[in-house]
Amino acid sequence: MKEAVIKAKFSTPLRHNSVETFDEYNTGKNVGKGTPTVWWDIVPNSDKCEIYTYMAGGGCTLPGNATVLMPGEGYEGITKFVLDRMTTYGLNACPPLLVGVGTSVETAALNSKKALMRPVGSHNDNANAAKMEKLLEDGVNAIGLGHRGMGGHYSVMGVNIENTARHPSAIGVAVNVGCWSHRRGHIVFDKNLNFTIDTHSCRKCCGGSSRSGRNCRGTVEGFRNA
Repeated sequence: MKEAVIKAKFSTPLRHNSVETFDEYNTGKNVGKGTPTVWWDIVPNSDKCEIYTYMAGGGCTLPGNATVLMPGEGYEGITKFVLDRMTTYGLNACPPLLVGVGTSVETAALNSKKALMRPVGSHNDNANAAKMEKLLEDGVNAIGLGHRGMGGHYSVMGVNIENTARHPSAIGVAVNVGCWSHRRGHIVFDKNLNFTIDTHSCRKCCGGSSRSGRNCRGTVEGFRNA
């Protein structure tokens, strides 16, 4: 994984954005201690391997925050927390934004980042969570950040919530934000190593010519020989 990131950094090229904390130097390779950060989940009864990648800049990282609320603050407290982050730092993140919200104390920050992996326009499977996604979307739009923070009716592409069960005496909440360019990648491998890229086209296996720039398909062997 690190080798692939280093290769992408120099072949694209990408800005070097990995600073070793406390030592305070930029590695110049986009890798360092614990980066790239990798989380993984085992999905029952699945023989597929799905890989999501996400590249975030400093602007859309600034609104990221997490807190633990008293249970009496309820969902109104979650709403206030999210809207406060948007009014304070939303302009820095180059709107329109995709806002990810996570719940539960230990997993809130991770869930809010995972929420950004969902496609724009998708909804939480839980009807109440989906309703809150829409309410938060309407609320952030009503702030009037607008495109690139210049003012307007549309400040977000959507609000995605990923949730887990929580302790009864606390409500954990976190928010992460993706900017308008939403640098998200998604590739799916089956058990025979055939793959599908459904977020963008790949020059190497389809010449970047797939219709609408989506659903690029191929095999690992074919990719190597391209």
